[in-house]
Amino acid sequence: MTIKIIAVIFLGIASGLAVGAGFVAFLTVLGIIPRLTQLTKTMKMIRYYEWSVVLGVIAGSAATLWDIAFAFPPWLLIPLGASSGIFVGMLAAALTEVLNVLPILAKRIGIDGQIVILLMALVFGKIAGSLYQWFYFIGK
Repeated sequence: MTIKIIAVIFLGIASGLAVGAGFVAFLTVLGIIPRLTQLTKTMKMIRYYEWSVVLGVIAGSAATLWDIAFAFPPWLLIPLGASSGIFVGMLAAALTEVLNVLPILAKRIGIDGQIVILLMALVFGKIAGSLYQWFYFIGK
C-alpha cells in the first residue's frame, strides 16, 4: 500500500473515533436516554433505548458509506420530512434548555427581560434558513 492510502485509512478511522466519542459524550453528559425513560415512565426498557441508539448510529453510518437510496412514494415523504424536522428542532430545544444557553445569551447581549424576542429570532432564522436550503438546493 502506498503512504497516501495508509494516511486516508488512518484519518478515516481517527475521524470516526472522534465523532463516535463525541456522540457518546453528548449522550452521557446530558443524560438523554435516562431522562427520556423518566419522562415516558419506561425505565424497564432502557436497554431497548440504548440498543436503538446503537443500531441507529450503525445504520446511519452504513447509509453514508454506501450510497443507499430509498424509493418512497411522494405522499409518504411529507410526514417523514415533518417528523425529521420536528426531531431536529426538539433536540436543539432540549439542548438549549439543558445547557441554559438562552438565558445566558440574553444576559450577555443585554436583553434579559425580552427573551421571547430572542426565541422568535431563532425560530424565524431557522425557518428562513430551511426555506433557503429548500428553494436553492432542492427546488432546482
